Amino acid sequence: MNETHNPDVLSCLANLSNDEVFTPPSVVNQMLDMLPQELFWSSKTTFLDIGCKSGVFLREITKRLITGLADEIPDLQTRVDHILHKQVFGIATTELTSLVSRRTLYCSKYPNCRYSASPFETVEGNIRFRNIPHTFVNGRCKWCGASEDQFGDAKRKGLETHAYEFIHTDHPEEIFKMKFDVIVGNPPYQLDDGGFGISAQPIYDKFITQAKKLSPRYLLMIVPARWYAGGKGLDDFRNEMLNDRSLREIHDFPVADDCFSGVQIKGGICYFLWCRDEKGDCKVVTHRGDRMGSPMVRPLLEKGCDTFIRFNEAISILHKVMALGEPSMESIVSSRQPFGLPTTFHGSSKEIAGGIRIYENQGESFTTINQLSKNEDVVGKFKVIIPRSGSGSDQFPHPILGIPFVGKPGTACSETYIFIGPFRNEDECENVISYVRTRFMRFLAMLKKVTQSTTRSVYTLVPMQDFSKSWTDAELYAKYKLTKDEIAFIESMIKPME
Repeated sequence: MNETHNPDVLSCLANLSNDEVFTPPSVVNQMLDMLPQELFWSSKTTFLDIGCKSGVFLREITKRLITGLADEIPDLQTRVDHILHKQVFGIATTELTSLVSRRTLYCSKYPNCRYSASPFETVEGNIRFRNIPHTFVNGRCKWCGASEDQFGDAKRKGLETHAYEFIHTDHPEEIFKMKFDVIVGNPPYQLDDGGFGISAQPIYDKFITQAKKLSPRYLLMIVPARWYAGGKGLDDFRNEMLNDRSLREIHDFPVADDCFSGVQIKGGICYFLWCRDEKGDCKVVTHRGDRMGSPMVRPLLEKGCDTFIRFNEAISILHKVMALGEPSMESIVSSRQPFGLPTTFHGSSKEIAGGIRIYENQGESFTTINQLSKNEDVVGKFKVIIPRSGSGSDQFPHPILGIPFVGKPGTACSETYIFIGPFRNEDECENVISYVRTRFMRFLAMLKKVTQSTTRSVYTLVPMQDFSKSWTDAELYAKYKLTKDEIAFIESMIKPME
């Protein structure tokens, strides 16, 4: 006898984009499991989803309330009416998602019709959407930073403006004119200013900051994990989050596909629980594939670090490295665009008398030194040149860094690369390269690398070595007294460099 498979329709929806991802029902329930379950036993608990897309958060909350309030409100229809009218509320991201969310929660996209699970007087019920404009000041929205060139009325011409109501106000409490015990959501991730993702600015941080202004008892959000290391306007947000003792639990997915099937989000995904009235160290859980790592309760900031170390197994290794007090390799790594040449730079294909060789995006070219705007003194010295973009893969193990090579005197590079150095001779460069090739060194770089781009800050936790000699993993494992388990973890994360 064949059994009919009846999948949950909300687990089958295609994502709008990598920036607006539908949360699978299974993930929503894992998140709701982090809350004190007695919240669902009270007819007074109020919930707000600040980024409704499919309505799955409100649906799963409602299902739990229907079960939890059975004793307090025995009649099912009376119970459903109370929950939908008094306890669950949402703010949709677009007009389309408002209709989808109402259909999910009320069984009708128009909850004032006869097909609604509970009749409302209005067409939106408690899931609202307002198509509001951005407020531009000097070409940028004062609320979200959107570019007037891309999101102004002249450009959009009736399209969605993505001026999300929740973050376009100083007074979010006025939206529903009530307080909420629990705020949940999977907000939009970024606004693309037309640079095909290159110039896109994160926006999810603004939803989290705004939600805290409402002072809920609990905040439950799922967002990209790139905030761990800051950058792209996230530095202040990172510092605020990592010093917030109310952040009580983080579930980290370094590979986004392990959380959102079929979605690639560089740096991975995390969901977290923030508790207004509880403070202390945070419970950290890392998910790899279908395996959940052992939880560890620990500070979000390790001593001497300004970023979050996402792997619990890395903490003991990092402590052993930092115990020696060695200077950081960051001090000899260049900034991006090390010689002032952008990625788009293309020099001459033919050698120029008295000119210099440039390693660029298309290979090699030639130019004159007066085309450089900085580090001209490094041109005549030995250095190690390494691609600024690391491995494009999110799957472990992977190389983390691109393949380095010796930059001899008379060479420079475009923004496609950065350099390490300078050094006295080619032997020192080769010894640096031997260090970069070790899994140990690239593992420490990985701890601060949450995007494909490899900036100077990625090298902050990498200790300097004596570059009068070459290095192997065996020597480094012995020097830092790593255990078999610590070595095994490093080698499970980092591929040998071919």
